[in-house]
Amino acid sequence: MTPTMRNAFGWRLERGPYRRMAPVTCERIHMASLEVLDRVGIEVHGEEAREILGDHGARVDGRRVRLPPVMVEEALQVAPSRFTLCDRHGAVAIRAWGYETAFGGGSDCLYVLDHRTGKRRRAILDDVRDAVRLMDGLVEIDFVMSAFLPSDVDQQVYDRYQMEVMLNHTTKPIVFVTPDFEGCVTMVEMCEAVAGGKEVFRSRPFATCYINVTSGLVANEEATRKCVYLAEKGLPMLYIPLNAGGVNSPATTAGCIATMNAGSLLGVVLAQLVRPGTPVALPGWNGGPYNLQTMVGNYVLAPEQGVATSMGKFYDLPVFGLGGSTDSKVLDQQCASEAAISLFTAHLSGANLVHDCGFMDAGMQGSLQLMAIDNDLIGFIRAATAPVEVTEETLALDVVEELGPTGDYLAHEHTYRHFREPYYSDLADKRQYDDWLDQGGWTMEERAAKQVEDILAEHETEPLPEDVQQDLRAIVERDLERVSAQAS
Repeated sequence: MTPTMRNAFGWRLERGPYRRMAPVTCERIHMASLEVLDRVGIEVHGEEAREILGDHGARVDGRRVRLPPVMVEEALQVAPSRFTLCDRHGAVAIRAWGYETAFGGGSDCLYVLDHRTGKRRRAILDDVRDAVRLMDGLVEIDFVMSAFLPSDVDQQVYDRYQMEVMLNHTTKPIVFVTPDFEGCVTMVEMCEAVAGGKEVFRSRPFATCYINVTSGLVANEEATRKCVYLAEKGLPMLYIPLNAGGVNSPATTAGCIATMNAGSLLGVVLAQLVRPGTPVALPGWNGGPYNLQTMVGNYVLAPEQGVATSMGKFYDLPVFGLGGSTDSKVLDQQCASEAAISLFTAHLSGANLVHDCGFMDAGMQGSLQLMAIDNDLIGFIRAATAPVEVTEETLALDVVEELGPTGDYLAHEHTYRHFREPYYSDLADKRQYDDWLDQGGWTMEERAAKQVEDILAEHETEPLPEDVQQDLRAIVERDLERVSAQAS
């Protein structure tokens, strides 16, 4: 049975309760980014992108492209502040704007922390399938990503296999990642096959592309080609350049985010030049110092929390954030604290699509148990930040007057009407010690493993029509034959 889709609009906050950078600080970062774009420029790998930018006023010197401030300001005037993602049936499932926050998994972990054995191993396609089915069944998870990079398929087209699994095993919105431009084209083709046509998918998209950009000051050709292609199709995109402060950008947070933000603005400009009004989401993480102690690209670092998202809020553009992750290798105290903190800061900062739930070990490893735990934490966070309804019914002053100081509220009809409303965790144990021990004394790690197994055993994902499944299989086999022919 397919779960009821959670509509993020129901959790809208009247105003953002947390803001890492004040508007005046964001303005200074913005002006610094404009100066970087105008004086330093960005190395743009992609002749098509350079031509488009040059034809509209950019100064092109080889691969170096410099944008005058007016190009950026004009693009920001027409870039939409919102976009929606639908479910497979065309119903709006995610509203990416303001302080609406949707949560989802991540993509391409090489290893899985097996919930059945507790051991780390290389991921295979069955792990992708299990992760997608789990995300489809977890009620607080709003969108789906592939989770793992399968080692048992041809690595030149692994993303096609991932997409086939996602389209077959979830009705929720999908965020896809592809290593090359051809893969992006194929992903869109597969979505159009499921939707029943190009225009149907364009008007009610249920998937969007996460474009990995080399860094703030280097735009790789694959990224710019995807940006141009998706803009031509009129599809929303997540254009995400990331910096490593102290490695490819200044070690200070201000210098790191200013140069990273310059790269984000180039993506906005390019998309609007191709098709004004193309939705572009900006990064909602990174933008701070790299971990120069370990030289590892960590997923949860204190200095960057809320920084990039503040710039997205400043521009009133959608933000693609990160949360529910950990750099721990096991399900320990570090894992729990980093997952909870990153979810909370992403939500309070107003990131609109928060990905990488279930990620561990700097993105090298994924865990279905952590994904289940994240689902539980998201429920708590949403309940903890939801507006308090104040009405005659909820104040219940008539009940207070009726029962007085010593009345039995437990037996009253008002309690019966409302006792189901509070959030109750499925995984956190709230019983007394003896009761917990009598029920087996299970840890949350064990309870999460059981929840994963129960969902995989009992949750039924809605299948695609047989002919659509065959169309998707044909597309995957076509691309496999193509790369095989090129290799021979």
